[in-house]
Amino acid sequence: MNRLNREQLAELREKLKRVNPGFIKVGLSTCGVAAGAENIYKVFKRHKKEKNLKIDVRKCGCAGMCYAEPLVEVSLDGKSSVTYQQVTPELAEKIIDQHIVGGKALEGHTYKAEGENKQLKLVLANCGKINPESIDDYIANDGYQAVAKVLSGCSREDVVDQLKISGLRGRGGGGFPTWMKWNFAKGVDADKKYVICNGDEGDPGAYMDRSILEGNPHAIIEGMIIAGFTVGADQGYFYIRAEYPLAIARIQKALDAAVKYGLLGENILGTSFDFNLQIRLGAGAFVCGEETALIASIEGKRGYPSPRPPYPSVKGLWDKPTVINNVETLANIPIIFSKGADYFSKIGSKDSKGTKVFALTGKVKNSGLVEVPMGTTLREIVYSIGGGALEGEVKAIQTGGPSGGVIPKEYFDTPVDYQNLQGLGSIMGSGGMIVIDQKDCMVDIAKFYMKFCVEEACGKCFPGRIGTYQMLHYLKKISEADATLRDLKLLEDIAYAVQRTALCGLGQTAPNPVISTLKYFRDEYLAHINEKKCPAGKCKGLLAYKIIEEKCKRCGACIRVCPVEAISGNKEIGYKIDPKKCIKCGKCLEVCKFDAIKKG
Repeated sequence: MNRLNREQLAELREKLKRVNPGFIKVGLSTCGVAAGAENIYKVFKRHKKEKNLKIDVRKCGCAGMCYAEPLVEVSLDGKSSVTYQQVTPELAEKIIDQHIVGGKALEGHTYKAEGENKQLKLVLANCGKINPESIDDYIANDGYQAVAKVLSGCSREDVVDQLKISGLRGRGGGGFPTWMKWNFAKGVDADKKYVICNGDEGDPGAYMDRSILEGNPHAIIEGMIIAGFTVGADQGYFYIRAEYPLAIARIQKALDAAVKYGLLGENILGTSFDFNLQIRLGAGAFVCGEETALIASIEGKRGYPSPRPPYPSVKGLWDKPTVINNVETLANIPIIFSKGADYFSKIGSKDSKGTKVFALTGKVKNSGLVEVPMGTTLREIVYSIGGGALEGEVKAIQTGGPSGGVIPKEYFDTPVDYQNLQGLGSIMGSGGMIVIDQKDCMVDIAKFYMKFCVEEACGKCFPGRIGTYQMLHYLKKISEADATLRDLKLLEDIAYAVQRTALCGLGQTAPNPVISTLKYFRDEYLAHINEKKCPAGKCKGLLAYKIIEEKCKRCGACIRVCPVEAISGNKEIGYKIDPKKCIKCGKCLEVCKFDAIKKG
């Protein structure tokens, strides 16, 4: 394929749209691969060859329904497609024989979406639809039309104006207006400028950016080209964590294809605009998600945050003006310029426009990716889309990762946007949402996130290095029945001190899980301290296992599984647990069939 100009791109799009629509699509993002989808794909490819089937067997990205993987979509002769869930190699054989050859869809294995009417998929529209390794597939679905439109008919000021009308805010956590960031960089006179895609997604339970990188790589490239044109940059970088090998491979393949088609490099689409992109890998440091630390990492330095101002838009990579946006922000850019800024601005709430992609995980039935208009309530996300608790009752939801907070179910009717979440003591963050049930202890939740922050702290500032360590120290004391009310007061004082004084945004928001759980679940902290009891039965330091004599059938199952010989006795005299030897592993409770072991 020769380098394309605008007219040739339009002709290619129309040609590709006329391709026979019959297909078998297999979800082959990380979630699908982990569930065994590669073997499913091989089954279909083998049968296509052996049976000489006139149907395309395609890869696609994550459609969002991760709990139902492996997913397979089948469409014959332009008819409505059928999606099968949790497909095994045996089921794949049946789909070939009965559906592909026989023409009749299998019953009992099809996917039935819950809460689809609550979702609006813009960023995820192509994920699960197109082959992420095919630039032709992207072009056939109107890919690179936004770039063609901008380069042929827009000034740099026009782009900024349209972004301002759209109301797009950064999806990486802070929610800073995108138009303003681009405008700052555009207004600086410099001989060199840069654009960076922040793909260093490090929040526990978050994988939105990874799935977009894997499932729709060209959309991010297209957004970066428009960003480069707008601010006057001719070079950009993907900064992706090295733990995302599939995302890295697909981005590189997409870059190579874009260069071949003349969509990257010199004189893009026959214009005078030049722009190049390269990949840089992160080494797994959470702090490198902070933009100044990320810049230091690309420069080959240790990933330390730097004081701001100056902001990267003015003085960034190699001291040149630099625009840094996260994956989801950039994936929204082509949507705004293909569908229109007015269209985008009508979606969402007053101050939070468009949609937001969330990774809904934890104690929820339908875990996966959801994309909803800003302003959708937490209740709709957790219950209408997520299906509610996996078992028992939902207790709360944690948003924003280690920088976020815990929101109790009493506030689930709150519309999700930047202001509302911040008002509840949490943040939007990059989009992680972890559902918590009644078996979860809030002290333990806060301790988990604080341990993460301590391990990932860069150590540059005292609050981030010492403050987080001290908070973890007091959380451990509370969880081990070794704390006083004075310790609780010190924990709270340190949390607010770190929030006010830490150098970077990551340090300033690290206390959020502590502050929010103290605000909404202080009674659990007090139970740990005053009653030496964990209400959820989670903290091992406050647990004790006891055998109830009148219920014990003396079967001996418990003594056989105890790893430390803490259980003594025999069938004649019965059994007892020595609390000094017991390590609270819970093995005895798991094997007892007679409810004879009490945990408390």
